[in-house]
Amino acid sequence: MSSLTQERNTPQYGVDVIPQLMNYPVAGGVILYQGSIAVLTEGVATKGQPGAGFIALGRVEATVDNTTGAKGALRVPIRQGVFRWGNSTGADAISPNDVGSDCFIVDDQTLAKTNGGAARSRAGKVVLVDPDGGVWVQIGIGL
Repeated sequence: MSSLTQERNTPQYGVDVIPQLMNYPVAGGVILYQGSIAVLTEGVATKGQPGAGFIALGRVEATVDNTTGAKGALRVPIRQGVFRWGNSTGADAISPNDVGSDCFIVDDQTLAKTNGGAARSRAGKVVLVDPDGGVWVQIGIGL
């Protein structure tokens, strides 16, 4: 593509600077449960899990069962924003001192303070830690 020589109509996705609700194709052979962490891998959404290279997408807004479907056969709505997740334990527990720091995906509902020796992908930024240990994290693509 070459540089513009006239005005261009460039469409915007959603109405927010960072769209809150996105729709992604789902990996084959998985169930994404409403309220869980979703990650992006190979262009499709799958459940939050340990492993390097996943991109945190946000919170799954509706359960989608693609256990018998092919990659991309179904789509799932995923919301970006600040959500409350479960906290890891022991040395990997996120504390109020970690507010503003990155945290990392343990599974589809739990986050940890460290990347587990590069074995976990980044979830987002810690916003708040509740007295009971619940972790509020800003999560979404590009956040």
